[in-house]
Amino acid sequence: MPSSGPSAPSFTRQPAVTYLSGDTDDDGSPVPNTKRGKQAARRERVAALRAQQKRAERRRNLITIGAVAAVVAVIIGGVAWYAASRGSTASSSAEVIPPGVTGTTTVQAAAHQVPNTSGIPGVTEYVTTGWPAASHNGPAAEALAHDHVSGPVTYSVTPPVGGPHNATWMNCGIYDQSVPNERAVHNLEHGAVWITYQPSLPQSEVSQLRAFVDKQTMVTSVGGAASRYMDLTPYPGLPSPIVISSWGFQLKVSSPADPRLQQFVNKFRASPTYTPEYGSACTGGVGTPLQT
Repeated sequence: MPSSGPSAPSFTRQPAVTYLSGDTDDDGSPVPNTKRGKQAARRERVAALRAQQKRAERRRNLITIGAVAAVVAVIIGGVAWYAASRGSTASSSAEVIPPGVTGTTTVQAAAHQVPNTSGIPGVTEYVTTGWPAASHNGPAAEALAHDHVSGPVTYSVTPPVGGPHNATWMNCGIYDQSVPNERAVHNLEHGAVWITYQPSLPQSEVSQLRAFVDKQTMVTSVGGAASRYMDLTPYPGLPSPIVISSWGFQLKVSSPADPRLQQFVNKFRASPTYTPEYGSACTGGVGTPLQT
């Protein structure tokens, strides 16, 4: 019977581990192929993450560039608006007030009132007989004079509605300062309507008056020059907030919204019936208004 002795040790065969040349671990030892696969996967994940980060960064850069471009556009727009407003201001600053007059002072004789025949309530009417010929409303000796004088005139009506005046008229339009009476009266003789307002009138109401003037139609003179035949100026010492005048007629109102202002313009502005020198120009004189 065979003797029983210690059995021989058994060994489990381990799978072979392969190594690839060039792959080493952190300690410099060769890296098994399985570990290398994990490292490769990790590197791929890192590369994918970096690529994702770069794409996100590009998107952020594009958003930033767009925002900067928008800000630049706003700035450029603001600069353009400022330049335009400065240009408008510069245009406004180009206003030239008609020059005053010097010399011997003429005192106007009292202007004589007559009953209001205009059909507009509140109008004060003065004698204008002979100027024009169709206005037969009083003794010729009492009519408003048409003399040309070189010096200042002390008028009997504030603001004046006619009388002696300077030989050179002023260009019709809107002025933000007072103008010489002697030149404005010459405009009345040519058919202009002169709106005056107290310097203390609220700016909002001044703006309303400017808009009122601006909406009036242009009128062509006999010589072909077009104008609104309207003057708008402040006037110190005015007896009413707003006074509208033509040659020989005047109306005092307290609001730029008073409908009689338009009625007055419609009746007397450049009128062949009421204009002493109908067809004469309201341009080609002196002064540069803010707006014609």
